[in-house]
Amino acid sequence: MDDRSMMNNNDRVSTNDTDDVPVSPTRRTVVRATAVTGVGIAGLGLAACGGSSGSGGSGSASGGGGTTVAKADVPVGGGKILGDAKVVVTQPTSGSFKAFSAICTHAGCTVGSVADGEIVCPCHGSHFSIKDGSVTSGPAPKPLPAKTVTAEGSSLKIS
Repeated sequence: MDDRSMMNNNDRVSTNDTDDVPVSPTRRTVVRATAVTGVGIAGLGLAACGGSSGSGGSGSASGGGGTTVAKADVPVGGGKILGDAKVVVTQPTSGSFKAFSAICTHAGCTVGSVADGEIVCPCHGSHFSIKDGSVTSGPAPKPLPAKTVTAEGSSLKIS
């Protein structure tokens, strides 16, 4: 009798031990992980939605917690987007300055231009009046919130 025949079933070493074998992820696990990662990346893209094209730029911050811009930088009948401060300053008529949040009330994008008496959001096409920030064409549901404009010599302070 050889040694193998003397072993009973309890003494045998299993060669099929699954605890030590690395398990590959299933296709479903990989697809789910990819989908979750893709949603996270898409969310980051939405957070950066918008921008300032053309009439953008930034004013200079002042010590009082506001932003300043030169009056000469804001054209009559138009405006200037201060991207860093998230503000748009307009001059509907000569010497009359207005300021509004540059964040569109539709989807939170930064407005992109001021043209033909309107502030335009590039994301979904909302237009706002340079006079009072009201919606002139949707899909934005509300006007742009107004900011306070104070003239200080040749500059405007927006708060």
